[in-house]
Parts: sequence; C-alpha cells; structure tokens
Amino acid sequence: MEIIRARNELIDSIMEIERRCFSIPWSVNSVRFELESADAIFPVAVEEGRVLGFGILHKIGDEGELFNLAVTEERRGRGIGAALLDAALLQAKEMGVKKVYLEVRRSNTPARRLYESRGFAVCGMRKNYYEEPREDAMLMDLELLSPDAGVEMRE
Repeated sequence: MEIIRARNELIDSIMEIERRCFSIPWSVNSVRFELESADAIFPVAVEEGRVLGFGILHKIGDEGELFNLAVTEERRGRGIGAALLDAALLQAKEMGVKKVYLEVRRSNTPARRLYESRGFAVCGMRKNYYEEPREDAMLMDLELLSPDAGVEMRE
C-alpha cells in the first residue's frame, strides 16, 4: 500500500468510498473543489491501482480541519486510516498548520480511538450535528507543534 496525492482519475473510486461510508455523502463537485484547492491536503491510499481510502484536510490560515477520513469497509482495522491521517497531519505541519480540528460521531468509537492515538483531545460537542441518523458530534483538536503530536508518514 502507498499513500499518494489525490488525482482526477481517482475521483470515481473516491466517490464510491464516500457514498458507502457516509449517510450524507459529499457531492462530486465538493470533492473536485478540494482536489483543485491549494489549501487542501488530500491523501489517498492505493494498492495495486485500487483506492482503499482517502482523507481531506483543509488549511485555513494556521489552522486545519479534517473534513473526511474514510477507508473501504473490508480493509478497516489494518492501519490504512492511521496512515492517511499521519500523512495529512505531516503535510499540514509542513504547510504551517498549528492546530487541527475535526468532528466525529459520538458513537464512532474506532475513529475516536484513532484520533486519540494521534493526540487529538475532545474540546467540545455539537448537539445533533449529524443527520441520518441524528447524532451529536464530538469536536476534537490537536496542537501540531506539541512534541507529542507524533506525526510520521508511513509508506
């Protein structure tokens, strides 16, 4: 497996994962916007030409927001999400991002564990943030300049 930057020819595979992983998926236009944005960090995990997952982190000044992190269901639990997150955080740090935020479903324990393993901490809650099903979001943040941020790119 390798982590590469998103490319136009991968959009169909990225959208397939997006539709399978999220109850209200992004539109293809929203994904293309991030692909074309100079402020977007868009790592994709591929193996033998097949897209296994992707992440989207958007830089806003010296802050970033992790918009999406998704891995195909059959490949979850194998470190792909961690590799994508590490790659996104490393690039964000290189681009001068000092703090990263994200929202995660309260019930998404595997994702919360992953984020916590990289140093993210709960800093708030957004009531009824998600729809289909309606659920609260845990707001998490990470200081990238802290020594315990632990962001290394994996191959």
